[in-house]
Amino acid sequence: MRKTVASLGLVSLLALSAPAYAQWWNQPTGFQAGDIMVRLRADGVLPQNMSSNLSRIGGKIDASDTVIPELDLSYFFTPHISVEAIAGTSRHNIWANDTALGTVKVGSVWVLPPTVTVQYHFGGMGNFVPYVGAGVSLMLFYDSHTAADLQALGLDTVTYRTGIGPAIEAGFDYHLKGNWYANFVVKQTFVATRASIGHGTVIAHTNLDPTIVGAGIGYRF
Repeated sequence: MRKTVASLGLVSLLALSAPAYAQWWNQPTGFQAGDIMVRLRADGVLPQNMSSNLSRIGGKIDASDTVIPELDLSYFFTPHISVEAIAGTSRHNIWANDTALGTVKVGSVWVLPPTVTVQYHFGGMGNFVPYVGAGVSLMLFYDSHTAADLQALGLDTVTYRTGIGPAIEAGFDYHLKGNWYANFVVKQTFVATRASIGHGTVIAHTNLDPTIVGAGIGYRF
């Protein structure tokens, strides 16, 4: 899944490939100013672990993929422009690979990633309403557990530093019936963090940069 970032560009290209005569920049989207869209999605959270390093023992950090439920809320300022906020949390197992000690399981941690994006919705395509967005994501870590591998090495604590970074997305809503919509979206966040292992005995830096692929259902109020 390390190439999933490229899918953002593909979806964006599809969104921008409407015929010129459609004039999607000012055609009806089916939404109106003041509309509120609530979506419930199943999200695959796929940390990309683009780059990382560990002091003293070398190697790299890897975080596991997971699937979570996610709730989001969008408010439309115009038929084309909205702001979206998401609510969801995910648990990840963490490993240190290719270290001087071999592969070491670090433990597990929960991540709460509040993300807010401003979105542009393209019109003139009937029931199909693609959109792109950009914003910011905050990565908060909680309920961390230290693995037996670390405890055996005398390293009994792991703390994670809050990360913040940009987020981009591309997706679409498809009008089903009445106020109901199907939704699909790919988000890419660019967030780095720092972990202190064993009260600073080992310091790990990593660009988690999770890709989020989600599909679900939405209701427009």
